[in-house]
Amino acid sequence: MSRSHARARRLRVRGAGLVLIWLSGQASAAPLTPVEVMSVEEAVGEALGHNLELLAERYEVPLARAEIVTARLRLNPTLSVGADHLDLLGTHYDNVNHAGPEEFFVRTDWLFRVGRKRKRRIEVAETGVAVAEQRLRDAVRRLVRDVQRACVDVQYAAAAVELAEVHRDLYARVVALNEVRVANGDLAKVDLTRAQIAELQASNELRQAEGAQRVASNKLALLLGRTEAAAAISVTGEMRADVTPRALAEIRAQALRERPDLRAAHDEQRFTQLDVRRQIAEGKIDLSVGVEARRQQGLAGTGNSLGFFVVVPLRLFDRNQGQIERSRQQAAQADQRALAVEQAIRIEAANAHVAYEVARELLASFEGGMLARAEQVLATAEYAYRRGEASLIELIDAQRAHNDTRRTYNEARASFARALYEIEAVTASGGWQ
Repeated sequence: MSRSHARARRLRVRGAGLVLIWLSGQASAAPLTPVEVMSVEEAVGEALGHNLELLAERYEVPLARAEIVTARLRLNPTLSVGADHLDLLGTHYDNVNHAGPEEFFVRTDWLFRVGRKRKRRIEVAETGVAVAEQRLRDAVRRLVRDVQRACVDVQYAAAAVELAEVHRDLYARVVALNEVRVANGDLAKVDLTRAQIAELQASNELRQAEGAQRVASNKLALLLGRTEAAAAISVTGEMRADVTPRALAEIRAQALRERPDLRAAHDEQRFTQLDVRRQIAEGKIDLSVGVEARRQQGLAGTGNSLGFFVVVPLRLFDRNQGQIERSRQQAAQADQRALAVEQAIRIEAANAHVAYEVARELLASFEGGMLARAEQVLATAEYAYRRGEASLIELIDAQRAHNDTRRTYNEARASFARALYEIEAVTASGGWQ
């Protein structure tokens, strides 16, 4: 075979290899499943309207308001109607036995509660509504934070899939190129095997990244209140990085001022204190007043009478001591819980500020061009390998360096976005309250 014919054959084979490389790139770029696209704000809005746990939590407020209705109700009077000394056994009342006379009565009793018990119950119930409302606001705060973090996880998972696809496609091109070189006798088959192993590892990493992406989508779908797992959810936009630095003292002060869980703890303190007053009032003696109209039908004639009654219980033993002591212990417990919540908020503020500073500094390290240099090194190594000026080991090393740099960069972006959302959650300043 002449040299010109050999060269023509080599060009045809290389052309076929290029076509295979192009086709593999097209196949990897084709979408496999439909993707639902939403923004972080849309995800939060959907969660606030459909999250099942939040929907259940919303019932706590009307339940607490129902307690106000109950507390405002006054006690119902009692009506007694009776008949006594009736000649139903055939005695036949007469002047000899002087039995009877038959009596019929209607009686009404009212219980008058002293010690301002009704007012105390209303105060406790109204404070219970305030506690329920603050707890609902805190549930909204926590849900918004969880949805925002889940959106960041989806964005990070998408970036990991994109990075894995880049490396998979890189090794696919290397394998196609090496197959051409082996067919031409320009490369040992062992180098082709090494490239195929590297491609297999890159494909496995891509599968793992895609699995993590599906898990992240499912977690977000659960927070959105959906009853079925999501096929694929894509969160639009870049990971958040738009807030100027904030001092720790400012974060802590706003958190202590705005956090609904701390407000709920303070309202619970007031609730337990009012409950102590209510239980003391419950220990006061109540009066029962009754009025009775009675009619007698005797042998000598009939007669009507009217009676008045006052019933006063003698509280010699039960003066509601147990409930009074229970409410006092609950008041002391509420004081400790409020202190615990306040201390937890201080620690949360400190942790959020630390996470923010670390992520910001890590991101700043990439602003000096580290990521661009890693991508340039990988592109240069691939170009040199295609020209036969670099070994496969050198290309793999460049790929690993690029992978580590990009992954660290994506983690830093995700950590920074989470830190920003966490600061909003800690300070209750996200605008969703």
